Amino acid sequence: MEKLFKLKENGTNVRTEIIAGLTTFMTMAYIIALNPNLLTNFGAGLGDGTMVPELWNAVFMATCLASFVGMLVMAFAANKPFAMAPGMGLNSFFAVVVTNICGMLGITYVEGFRAALVIILVEGIIFLILSVLNIRQKIVEAIPLGVRLGIAPAIGLMLMNIGVGSNVGIYAAGNDFASPFYVMRDFFGALTPRVIQGGMGAEGYATMVLTVVTMFIGLFVIIILAHKGIKASVLIGMLVASVVYWAGEAIFLHANPFASLATASWIPPFADMASTTLFKFDFSTFFNIGWFTAITLIITFCMIDMFDTIGTLVGTASRAGMVDENGNMPNMKEALLADAIGTVAGSVSGTSTVTTFIESASGVEAGGRTGLTALTTGIMFLACIFIAPIAAIIPAAATSSALIYVGILMLAGLKNINFDDIAQTVPVALMLIAMPISGSIGHAIGLGLISYTIIRIFTGKAKEVSVLTYVISALFLLKFFVVA
Repeated sequence: MEKLFKLKENGTNVRTEIIAGLTTFMTMAYIIALNPNLLTNFGAGLGDGTMVPELWNAVFMATCLASFVGMLVMAFAANKPFAMAPGMGLNSFFAVVVTNICGMLGITYVEGFRAALVIILVEGIIFLILSVLNIRQKIVEAIPLGVRLGIAPAIGLMLMNIGVGSNVGIYAAGNDFASPFYVMRDFFGALTPRVIQGGMGAEGYATMVLTVVTMFIGLFVIIILAHKGIKASVLIGMLVASVVYWAGEAIFLHANPFASLATASWIPPFADMASTTLFKFDFSTFFNIGWFTAITLIITFCMIDMFDTIGTLVGTASRAGMVDENGNMPNMKEALLADAIGTVAGSVSGTSTVTTFIESASGVEAGGRTGLTALTTGIMFLACIFIAPIAAIIPAAATSSALIYVGILMLAGLKNINFDDIAQTVPVALMLIAMPISGSIGHAIGLGLISYTIIRIFTGKAKEVSVLTYVISALFLLKFFVVA
């Protein structure tokens, strides 16, 4: 292990790396079930009542396999602790594209899915070429230092937003409570009977209270343990939160939190993937949508994925002290190559774009510094082909505890910003607002770059902006106003 991952050189050990890998896995295990749900409309395809369980099973398998492949490359080629999986946002966009293709051409959801996989294949190949030629690394270096320094705090706010927002959205049973409960919007001052009368119902109310209590118990357990210098604080906090939630389900909701394990299928659906998505590209159908639309879709996917990955790598590496004085991360080329190979693997097996996950920050905070962390997470994803039902019972409230804690820590990066320089202050402020609201790291970076460029031009410092920064800013303007 020492020779492979240079543990001593990076100030870590096998135990710490494995704990970090398990921590990262627990914070992102939700993607294993959520990704196939989003890509197949929860197994219902176009929503016309025709179920496509084979496609759901295929995407589930592809999610585990493509994530494992990406993390394998991250571990051995880049020796970095970053985890990969089909990216959130990109998977929802992919599902919309599939639905639109089906509507345009009058084909089934599975046929549209196979056509849309062409986008992911082309995107992955483009990224492979750009990574090998070091062009993606040049793009990273073209991002002004001030903007790069602001990425980590912005990701911190995004993690906190996920932790207290969408990660713990609660819907009541039935149709009488249409919108979900979100912690920071609905909880404070809401612990009164009016919530029940408002349509949440007794069960929804109890779930709301249990979720919030669990989340904060987990958060403060992590904080206390971290203060005592325990490296496994995040993992232990999540486990404590899980036990609290499971106990609450049993006592207050009169539900068995492990009931799903009794009826779960433990047999990996290899056959469904082989017959539905494995190497099932439909090029002719894809290009029937028109060359302009096809190229626009490919460019859009490329831009979103490129800057989501760059932002996550730069932000998380900054937090872990893995960057030099210029904000550059060693082995960036290899790290970018990992997501390109993962994306190609995803297209071949049957899922949307594989990208670096911001939840990697939880493993980094747990002490992960090398590829052994990524390898541990990757092995857990591979194991989920056989033990997915176990991963599915980790409560969202427990992962929220970790995401909020890591998000708070990442805000510390604001101390490195020169707030006397308006060309740094404005881009960073806009990213801090845009990232959690839009849910896109790439879009927030684009907004930061555009604002930085405009400020430099109109303050007489246009020559300080690199040519590549001008090009990227122009491309984002086109993305926002022409092909958005």
